[in-house]
Amino acid sequence: MPGPLDERVAIVTGAASGIGRAVALAYAKAGARVVVSDLSENAGNETVARIAAAGGTAVFVRADASSPRDNEQLVAKAVEHFGALHIACNNAGIGGEAHSVGEMPPEEWNRVVSINLSGVFYAMRYEIPAMLRSGGGAIVNMASILGQVATPEHSPYVAAKHGVVGLTRAAALEYAKRNVRVNSVGPAYIDTPLLENLSPEVRNGLVALHPIGRLGRDSEVAELVLWLSTDKASFVTGSYYPVDGGYLSQ
Repeated sequence: MPGPLDERVAIVTGAASGIGRAVALAYAKAGARVVVSDLSENAGNETVARIAAAGGTAVFVRADASSPRDNEQLVAKAVEHFGALHIACNNAGIGGEAHSVGEMPPEEWNRVVSINLSGVFYAMRYEIPAMLRSGGGAIVNMASILGQVATPEHSPYVAAKHGVVGLTRAAALEYAKRNVRVNSVGPAYIDTPLLENLSPEVRNGLVALHPIGRLGRDSEVAELVLWLSTDKASFVTGSYYPVDGGYLSQ
């Protein structure tokens, strides 16, 4: 039985671990040929190996999300290797250091925004022309619950994720008539390797923020990203979808 993404080519940034790896695995299981991108070559190749072990097709391309040139080359290599580009999940991001606005080092602001917001723009800047040449496509940008609300001492992250939601909507309007759909997803706190070193007290505090009573799983985020990337979501563009265990309903 053919998969919903058979014959399609997908890029996933930040795909060496966590949500990005889960999305890459979901895309490959659905039939896509996946370009796995990250700064971590070893972990990125591990994602490729997992896809291959499951019978899928993937290659690794090392790229820095904050570099326009790296994004351009990433798309070019995807097209060179697989012949087209139809899908992208722009997931690469960092949390950043905790500082109040009046004490935030400007270089830290620039570091977080350059990866989490400018990186999404750079990705779409080169993905969209390639998708247009391929007849259209679907983009899913990874925002956050903090693309809708705020938390203290993480102003660059909050600002960047709010920006991702707005950028997604602008791109969706620009390309709606040209068969490129653009949506964003807003996870709450997800149980990924980023949370492994938290103390039990801090972890329990995070759990308590979610009415559903637990942290999310990366596979749950990946399922939504997968749906948005398929023809099942053919009338969905410019939307923001939280995956948050009820967090934003409080």
